[in-house]
Amino acid sequence: MSEHPKHSSSGQHDPVPPATRSGSGRINFRAVNLLLLIPLIGTLPPMFYNKAAPTIGGMPFFYWYQLLWIPISVTLTYIVYRATRGER
Repeated sequence: MSEHPKHSSSGQHDPVPPATRSGSGRINFRAVNLLLLIPLIGTLPPMFYNKAAPTIGGMPFFYWYQLLWIPISVTLTYIVYRATRGER
């Protein structure tokens, strides 16, 4: 059983399904989404963390700094998810 393409009231094929269109045609942006930039800013420029000291358990700063960003990134992603999950 095949479905027929949706037609608008003018009888022409509508290329964008109604579920993917927003009312104003704009992308829905919320300030909470800016939290996702924090891990990017913290890890993108290596000049901030390209050093050996201080060490933790013999591990140079370069490595533990990057590993520290994993739980921070997960936490921020979860916060953004919880704040925006009702928008789908």
